[in-house]
Amino acid sequence: MIVLPQLHAGILEAFPNPQRALSQPNGLLAFGGDLSPDRLLDAYRHGIFPWFNEGEPILWWSPDPRCVFRTDAPHVSRSTRRSLASCGWTVTVDRAFDRVIRGCAGERAKERGTWISPAMMQAYETLHHRGDAHSVEIWNGTNLVGGIYGVATGKLFCGESMFSAVSGGSKAALIALCALLAERGYPLLDAQVTNPHLISMGAVEIARDDFLAQVAALTAMHVPSGNWQDATTTFLP
Repeated sequence: MIVLPQLHAGILEAFPNPQRALSQPNGLLAFGGDLSPDRLLDAYRHGIFPWFNEGEPILWWSPDPRCVFRTDAPHVSRSTRRSLASCGWTVTVDRAFDRVIRGCAGERAKERGTWISPAMMQAYETLHHRGDAHSVEIWNGTNLVGGIYGVATGKLFCGESMFSAVSGGSKAALIALCALLAERGYPLLDAQVTNPHLISMGAVEIARDDFLAQVAALTAMHVPSGNWQDATTTFLP
């Protein structure tokens, strides 16, 4: 039987040490609590993220190993470079956060039932309005063809989800996000859980100990919250 620490809604308790997370399922650390902005930011500052299906208790995770991108080193194939150079797509930042998170929720729902519930969307939209969550949008004219969103704390960026409305939309969003983060001095993009697509894009796995040490150093750097709409938008190769 699995016995997990329980967090309580409305009380900003300390998270358990991520080293106490289960090995099976990999990284499950605690349950309960709420999705308040302060709790979410506290989770990210300790290498923890929420991931649960609608109708389940809130589950908190810190897997080992951890999937990350070095923002200055995503893998962009020659064919992808040629495609992005000729497609005419444009990039914006923080211009359509609500549409991006809804696009991500819709894509997940098509696959296996979404974990991006209305409560999750509201929580991250609140973080966005506070200047702590950000989105990158990919456009073909006035059509949103892809996007990605996540949370910035200190000099760490924690990616949450991405979507494509057409082939290559999410890949373009990820490439643009890495370029944006590298330009702004964010060396690490937390991608949370490994999958083959992320590895093909240049993600690597690092031990949780190493990840947590980097999280502690990066989140200790003071960076004011705020909207990133003024970011340069020439992030596609």
